[in-house]
Amino acid sequence: MSQPRQTPSLGRLPEADLGPSPARPGSTAIRARARGERIGRVPARRRSGVPRSIRILCAVAGALTALPLVFLLVRAYQAGWGVMWRLDTGARALELLGNTVRLSVATTCLCAIVGVGTAWCVERARLPCRRLFGLLLALPVAVPDFVEGYGWVSLFPSVHGFLGAVLVMTLALYPLVYLPVAASLRNIDPLLAEISHSLGFGPVRTFLRVTLPGIRTGLLGGCLLVTLALLAEYGAFEIVRFQTFTTAIFTEFTLGFDTPGACAESLLLVALGLLVLALERRAAGRGRVVRSGPGARRRLGARQLGWAALPVIALLVALLCLALGVPFAALLYWLLQGNSSTLPRGSILGAAAHTAEYSAAAAALATALAVPLAILSIRYRSAGGRLLERMAYLPQALPGVVIGLALVFFAINYARPLYQTSFLLIVAYSIMFLPLALVGARAAVSQAPPGVEEAARSLGTPPLLVFLKVTLPLLAPGLAAAFALVFLTASTELTATLLLHPTGVETLSTQFWAYTSEVSYGAAAPYAALIVAISAVPGALIARRLDGRPWSNRA
Repeated sequence: MSQPRQTPSLGRLPEADLGPSPARPGSTAIRARARGERIGRVPARRRSGVPRSIRILCAVAGALTALPLVFLLVRAYQAGWGVMWRLDTGARALELLGNTVRLSVATTCLCAIVGVGTAWCVERARLPCRRLFGLLLALPVAVPDFVEGYGWVSLFPSVHGFLGAVLVMTLALYPLVYLPVAASLRNIDPLLAEISHSLGFGPVRTFLRVTLPGIRTGLLGGCLLVTLALLAEYGAFEIVRFQTFTTAIFTEFTLGFDTPGACAESLLLVALGLLVLALERRAAGRGRVVRSGPGARRRLGARQLGWAALPVIALLVALLCLALGVPFAALLYWLLQGNSSTLPRGSILGAAAHTAEYSAAAAALATALAVPLAILSIRYRSAGGRLLERMAYLPQALPGVVIGLALVFFAINYARPLYQTSFLLIVAYSIMFLPLALVGARAAVSQAPPGVEEAARSLGTPPLLVFLKVTLPLLAPGLAAAFALVFLTASTELTATLLLHPTGVETLSTQFWAYTSEVSYGAAAPYAALIVAISAVPGALIARRLDGRPWSNRA
């Protein structure tokens, strides 16, 4: 019996069979595959040596992010580890731990439900003014948490305690889930849902078995941001009079002078933040759903809701009234009511100028530190790079008061001229919001083709010129989004600003807090309105970046 004819695989073809002409289309790629090389990858010998400038900048970023933890460990050592253990297991610490955990769980679950539900309505349902709803649902990201709390408490004084905190924080933070989930819904391969429907699965089962796994990464990432924001929030909880670790730490550090107790609670908060990061990483690493092919992107047709359309529209309108209507109505009411206060009047224009100046400088510094960390973690794989990247996310789980006091401690002991300077406040902002800049920088670096840089280097271009003329233009869109995100959060930061702002210099946040603390809501309203106005521009840029569609296609 004759043997079947075997066709040799492409990888075993001799070099002569590939054709000698380098002009043949695709011949270079075919030869490379025949030799076992990988196309589009930086050669290992080029990736092995990390440039000295990247090592130095990454070391600076790592030292800055480790500063708060070193401060806590030093203060805990000075107080005694036995004292720390007794304070961490005391009734006060356990009460604060219970408050923080139950608030984080309740608010994160509600934000997940609201974020997924609103994203599905905008991306999958056929609703009138669907794109307008999509824009309005993202706007609360530009309203600071303490302004949201100010709006509710100033109009409805009964909003306080646990339920008040859950209400205010859910309305303020649900866009952190809505935006990434909406982006994930647009990237799900529609073929998967079509196959599910063809197998006889209904909408609910298709959502649970196809859609939910597809949006899991965005959902978990949004929930992580919500939880970390809850762990570090101070202003909104102080306004609604609900005690968490952050409010207790701020009070004990600044008013009670109970350094051991504040350090013990801060270490518990750090442990809680690390636990949240570990749980999110474990949940996100259980697999993912990808597109079935790189072909033209298709979108599922919007579903007709039928009789459910009116209730869905009513719910979306009610959500927007609660999240945007209440704080804006409160601002308008108090602006018209008057601004009487026993405190001396400050210059609102001067406070706005200082806010913009400090936020822009911090955003530039944080973005500049995030770029080498992103390049190190993506282009050069090493255990040290992964460690530095993990350390960069640590400040996200710390309240601003801890970072501010860490900088005060090291400035007084080792760099006295920096104490009570604007530079120290800018550094504090950069440490706090470096994780946000790193997220944008990583996305930009991962999308930039390294082959272009290698081609520029092969032509003899110096590395610095390659970065300025080739790499930086490729990274510019992602870095602009990272800059906007850091600017947005820095312009609304409160606790570190209260500790570190130079004497005689006020920002919008500190002036707003001074008037709110004495219940002068009318005097605080102009500062809150200006904070929202300044935050609206970067907030719109972030929403547009996460949306991923050109404005001309949003009708």
